[in-house]
Amino acid sequence: MNRLLTAGFLAGLCLAGPAFAEETASAAEAAPAQDFDVSTVLATVDGVDITLGHAIVMRDRLPAQYQNLPDDVLMEGVVEQLVDQALLAAKASAGPDSDPLAVRLHLDNERRGALAARVVQAEVGAALPEAEIEAAYAAQVAAFQPAKEFSAAHILVATEAEAKEIRAALDAGGDFAAIAQEKSTDPGSGAQGGALGWFGAGQMVPEFEAAVAALEPGALSDPVQTQFGWHVIRLDEVRDTAPPPLAQVRPELENALRQQKLAAELEALRAAATIERPEAAVPSGAIRQSDLLN
Repeated sequence: MNRLLTAGFLAGLCLAGPAFAEETASAAEAAPAQDFDVSTVLATVDGVDITLGHAIVMRDRLPAQYQNLPDDVLMEGVVEQLVDQALLAAKASAGPDSDPLAVRLHLDNERRGALAARVVQAEVGAALPEAEIEAAYAAQVAAFQPAKEFSAAHILVATEAEAKEIRAALDAGGDFAAIAQEKSTDPGSGAQGGALGWFGAGQMVPEFEAAVAALEPGALSDPVQTQFGWHVIRLDEVRDTAPPPLAQVRPELENALRQQKLAAELEALRAAATIERPEAAVPSGAIRQSDLLN
């Protein structure tokens, strides 16, 4: 099936849409509901029928932006594209028996790909037993390695001298949040009294992270220099990370289980099949020799 949407098809969608909408609306009012099937002929080009089935298959493979077009516009555009394809195809071949070799090989690949895709869709779309999901989650929890997370606040200033003054003020009983709101050059945390929330390894620059890791909860750091300036840091709390709840990781678990099932199915099919790879003297570069198809 040719996925190519020509400029003519796109123009046809814009130009033919409104008139076609009026025609199909009248036809829909007159025709009985569902008085058609996939064999219903939508157009005939020099004796070759284009059916509703052909149109549906083409529509299924359109990019998302075309799927959202109004039905009347979409139907007209698809039928016109199929008519154009029939006219152009007739110039290259009178029928399947006279198709060029490249086309026949392409259709072989397309047939295999389409059938394989249906099998994959069935495998991936099948419901998973809840017990399998819960077992996979239990294994993930058992393998979970907790990591340290820190809740801290900081006051950021431009110079070491300013940072030392702030540290002295805090040692004398100054209010950390009030000083942060007044002095900190970090607009995000400063407005929150210096609070940074929870963070883990790798989320802060190395100098900041090392200073936090060296503190006990409730303690203040000496001035710490980073690429952003000078910090006075207060560590508020330390905790171990916990495994995420099942509801949060369910989509990833289900996807992984389906991929495992598909891989197992392929392995079983390969084991049961007779697959021969003759040792022909074909260099790997031959795959680029498209001229062989001529």
